[in-house]
Amino acid sequence: MAAATPLKDLPKVDATLKDQLEGFTPDKLKPAQTEEKTALPTKEDVLAEKAHLEHLAGIEHGAKTKLKRTKTAEKIVLPSSEDIATEKTHQSIFQGIEHYDKSSLQHTETSEKITLPDQQDIAAEKDQQALLSGIERFDASALKKTETLEKNPLPTKEEIEQEKAA
Repeated sequence: MAAATPLKDLPKVDATLKDQLEGFTPDKLKPAQTEEKTALPTKEDVLAEKAHLEHLAGIEHGAKTKLKRTKTAEKIVLPSSEDIATEKTHQSIFQGIEHYDKSSLQHTETSEKITLPDQQDIAAEKDQQALLSGIERFDASALKKTETLEKNPLPTKEEIEQEKAA
């Protein structure tokens, strides 16, 4: 038998909580209605699950003597008449290209025509080249030194007064 814990070793309870516990009576409790919320399966659900389990067990442990031998028929899908016609057309085109009689061709000479630019195009291109060479050869040391003065004029008293009045 376990020894009783001495009173000094017991945990201390707050005085307000102690007063509430001492003044407790069961008639102060509110009545409450309890409802059980566990939904049990219906009879139909149990029967359906049992039938399913029996079906699975029959598959797992079924007798091989109940099985019947069957022959698998392989079906060969033949191309349609459109597919055959398309393929024949492609084959005839390829054969025509491969067996073409090159001796029936006539010999031709290719002449390359060189067109020279007219005087206006030449003058425009010379002007463009002169401009570009002038920009490339520009000597910045020939420029004069200048000082930039920034002027920020403040408004006069009259202008300030006019703005305030407006």
